[in-house]
Amino acid sequence: MVNQHFPPEPYSQLADIILELEAALRACALWEPAPPPPEALMSCEPFCIDTLRFSQWLQFVFITRIKLIIETQAPLPEQSGIVPIAEESFRQVSFNPNRIISVLARFDMLIETGKY
Repeated sequence: MVNQHFPPEPYSQLADIILELEAALRACALWEPAPPPPEALMSCEPFCIDTLRFSQWLQFVFITRIKLIIETQAPLPEQSGIVPIAEESFRQVSFNPNRIISVLARFDMLIETGKY
C-alpha cells in the first residue's frame, strides 16, 4: 500500500515544485481567485496562448494537470521545455519573474533527468 501523503520519488519532488510554483505566482501577484471561463480552457493552441495569459495557463492548466499526475501517480511527461516559453512570456513584465522561471527550470530538469 502506497502512503498517499508521502508519494515516492519523483512524485514528492514534483509536489514540492508545484507548491513552490504556486507560491512564486502568488508572490508576483499572478495567482487568480477564480478560474477563467470554461471555453478559455478548451483552446487547441499550445499553452492556450489565444485565450489565457501564460500565468493563467500555469495556474489553471499546468498545475491542475501536474497535481492529477501526482495524485494518481500517472506516468510523468517524457520531456519538457517550459522555461523558454516562460522566459518569452515574462520578457517585458513589471515584476521580477526569476523565481517563477527558477521553479520551472527545476521542473524541466526533473522531467529530463529525474533529478532537480
